[in-house]
Amino acid sequence: MAKSKPNPFTGRWRIVSMEQWEQDFVDEEEEGYIEFDTQRMGSFHFGYVHGNMDCQLSTRDGVPAVEWTWDGNDEMDAAQGRGWAIIKGGELHGMIFFHHGDNSGFVAKRKGEPPPKAKKGKR
Repeated sequence: MAKSKPNPFTGRWRIVSMEQWEQDFVDEEEEGYIEFDTQRMGSFHFGYVHGNMDCQLSTRDGVPAVEWTWDGNDEMDAAQGRGWAIIKGGELHGMIFFHHGDNSGFVAKRKGEPPPKAKKGKR
């Protein structure tokens, strides 16, 4: 019997940036994260949004990917949507979509890796 490949997405990832929201919002209640378990399930939390995910491994442009649907809440209001992610340069890059609402790209680093350094502005 052949062993299946390990799932490269499994584990907790710290959200380090989102296209639509500043990092202060992402980390409002706790450090923003997205997490995938070994049973094709997962969860995420950023700002006041929390979701439970039903995940499926796939490919995007020939690259291993994970896609999911999610159900959760946004400031205690029911919310649902979908999302996807790939690993690029050791980081998780993807999109999260709200059904009938916003969407945002995001970047996450595997939990335990140092956060990105703040960019210095020009004076």
